[in-house]
Amino acid sequence: MTITTILLFALLGAVLGLDVVSFPQAMLSRPIVASTLAGTLGGRASDGLLAGVFLEMMALETLPVGASRYPEWGTASVVGGALYVSRKGDATSALLFAMLGAMIIAWVGGWSMYALRRLNGRWTKRALPALEAGDARVVTWLQMRGIGADLLRGFVLTALALALLVPLTAIAIANGSGDSATIRAVLVAVAASIAGSAAWKLSHGSRHGPWFFVGGLAIGCAMLLHA
Repeated sequence: MTITTILLFALLGAVLGLDVVSFPQAMLSRPIVASTLAGTLGGRASDGLLAGVFLEMMALETLPVGASRYPEWGTASVVGGALYVSRKGDATSALLFAMLGAMIIAWVGGWSMYALRRLNGRWTKRALPALEAGDARVVTWLQMRGIGADLLRGFVLTALALALLVPLTAIAIANGSGDSATIRAVLVAVAASIAGSAAWKLSHGSRHGPWFFVGGLAIGCAMLLHA
């Protein structure tokens, strides 16, 4: 992966990392979208979609509530999709390492968002006199400063992640060994269990939620069998 390619992926990661909280919150940062966009940028949209499906299933467990710390899947999904579509070697092993890399970056991204919130708080505290005086320019400046910092956060995180993980992934694939069918089975089992647990957690509290959950699961299985 060339420096130019890394910078292009980093720009995509910056925009999608911004979408998580700051702007425009249009669900572009959802893993199935973000990874597909990364795959498209890498010339393999279908591979990006495949990686995105697995990441989306894992991300269903995340509930972004208020100021709590949670994994940041926007930039992480760009990294995961980019790692998978830029692979050299066994595709199944590449998918495994792409998922591991994306999960690590999701955790680091969550920490970086928390750090950015604290930084925004310090900026706001320093501007309190102007805010209390009703200076609209200061409000606008704080908003733009926060958005700019979040954009930079996503760019730097994606660029550093790819610069580090692309060569490590290539080394791991070249020196690793394992049965492809077993790796696929483990990936599917882990992703499905996380997604199933998250879906049940979200649905069982409502009056008819469990029935909708079971019905949706049955329809999905029927569609898979028919396909």
